[in-house]
Amino acid sequence: MKLLTSFSIMSLLLSLSFGVVARAATEGTVAATVTAQNVAVSVSDGTIAYGTIVLSGTANTNSSGLNDSQTVTNNGNVSSDLDIKGQNGTGGTVWTLASSIGVDQYVHDFCVSDCDGTPTWVALTTTYQTLASGVAASGTQVFDTRISTPSSASDYVEKSVDVMVQISAA
Repeated sequence: MKLLTSFSIMSLLLSLSFGVVARAATEGTVAATVTAQNVAVSVSDGTIAYGTIVLSGTANTNSSGLNDSQTVTNNGNVSSDLDIKGQNGTGGTVWTLASSIGVDQYVHDFCVSDCDGTPTWVALTTTYQTLASGVAASGTQVFDTRISTPSSASDYVEKSVDVMVQISAA
């Protein structure tokens, strides 16, 4: 009986020492929201028709030229950067986009600053370069272009001299 009493006391002590403590559960809420990022761009009017230009001639889209400026719109919901590039002219013999005119070499420039006054023309290349930085959502960037035709050409067919604009989140 003494053994049973010692065992009972030991069980009671263990139960008191390691007993389960009951607590009431509570919770808090963290309010969380999210918006999916949208990066999108459009260009209006999106078409330039330089027409027929003499060899070594130029034409531009500012108000003293074709009066056909292009407007890029950030259709996304975040501030974004805009980049621009040209391409080699296609259709018949390829016109190479170059830094100066030559045989089947043409120059294509763009302007974003004082294009109708004293334009600052920047040569397009076949790789992207900055058109505008940090354009707000729904914001726009207007630009003009200028083309200089080759000094001589291997053919006299219409060339496609497209300009591409890309957008990326800032």
